[in-house]
Amino acid sequence: MAWETVMGLEVHVELATESKIFCSCANDSSADANENVCPACAGMPGLLPVMNRNVVNKAIAAGLVTNCTINRYSTFDKKNYYYPDLSNSYQITQMYHPICTNGWVEIETKAGKKKIRINRIHMEEDAGKLLHDDYAGISMVDYNRCSVPLCEIVSEPDFRSADEVVAYLEKLRSLLRYAGAGRCRMEQGLMRCDVNISVREKGEEKFGVRTEVKNMNSLSAIREVIAYEVERHIDALEWGDEELIQETRGWNPAKKQTFAMREKETAADYLYFPDPDLPPVVVDEEWIEAVRASLPEMPDVKKERYISELGLKEKEAAQLTASPNLAFLFDDLIEAGCDAKDAAAWLLTEALALARKAGVAADDIEFDGKKLAYIIKQVAEGKLTRPNAKTVFAAVYENDADPESFIREQGLDQVADNSATESVLREIVAANPKIVADYKGGKVKALDALFGQAMRQLKGAADPRAIREILTALLNE
Repeated sequence: MAWETVMGLEVHVELATESKIFCSCANDSSADANENVCPACAGMPGLLPVMNRNVVNKAIAAGLVTNCTINRYSTFDKKNYYYPDLSNSYQITQMYHPICTNGWVEIETKAGKKKIRINRIHMEEDAGKLLHDDYAGISMVDYNRCSVPLCEIVSEPDFRSADEVVAYLEKLRSLLRYAGAGRCRMEQGLMRCDVNISVREKGEEKFGVRTEVKNMNSLSAIREVIAYEVERHIDALEWGDEELIQETRGWNPAKKQTFAMREKETAADYLYFPDPDLPPVVVDEEWIEAVRASLPEMPDVKKERYISELGLKEKEAAQLTASPNLAFLFDDLIEAGCDAKDAAAWLLTEALALARKAGVAADDIEFDGKKLAYIIKQVAEGKLTRPNAKTVFAAVYENDADPESFIREQGLDQVADNSATESVLREIVAANPKIVADYKGGKVKALDALFGQAMRQLKGAADPRAIREILTALLNE
């Protein structure tokens, strides 16, 4: 029997605001436990929530880049359930009138392009975080995350493969980063995904029994979850060895298995009702246009421009636009007058290599683009060799050195006079008669030994190509 997988996603993104959604506590995921907590976000009675306007800005931006309708009127509701990390025993969310609806995101996989529909985007507050000490047999709660602003992006059940799910999450992450809505670092829990999975016979229109796997924050783990759950569902349907029920499941990465957590709740179980402490959010056209005007060029448009106008290869353009930070650095280099191919090469080789060495992600690379532009131009003008330029850039990247002063202090100026270079090379040739004899005897690779000596003696101050040409001419005299 042929089966079809049907999936929908609920993606929770922490919005990149300075303070929380309903109080003035810092929105800082790196803080010590319970450092950023006040009576309001700790759930003390009598404290009223106050809406953070910038959260609305970020949510509108998320809606615009995902082609959603921005609703002019949205409201907040209380979602009631008890759990130790939920200080109020309810979560403030948007059930009935969300900020954004009816959007879509286009993805591309090996199977081609496809539009994934977005049902809604709503604003809500995050819950705290439970920390379990199995040795002591206790659980502790960190309320720092309470009232951190989230937007939840709910798709329609349009996914049919793990490839589509991963492509969607990568595209969503890129769009939201460019929009400045969130940092979307999955490994830090700043972007989390609930995967809803069901299986049905091919050609069947009715959905199968749905299970939800909660709080996934790794693309590789999401692939494993989908593979496991699809196999579990098909086995249950074909062999009857398990009764499928609508439930919420967790993922055990050590066993590579999902496990039952609880039966899946419905909206009625949460007893939603309008929050009487928060007024409606009314958004006018002027507000929306102000947010739209603040958005940068989006990655797909930027990538196409890099290819068609700047002559980059598709792979180079894709690598640059995968990270908004890299793309913005590249734009700075182009604005400073650097050649596009040179700028791309320096960012995708040297900058990324230094970042990997420092254990830094591409989106966290920090250096002054004007300083790299100066280095690139010095190489292009023949005033600095590529090896020496790499040394200078490392000093800029690691210590924010001034490249002009560093070059002068370290004596890294390129030897522009080939006659000076030739004089040094003649001395090297004269001092190595055996290597010269080997070369003239047909051992062409003997040239490499002389080249190595020359590079060490000249300390990278001459063009390597010129060194090889002069050495070859001297040996053939």
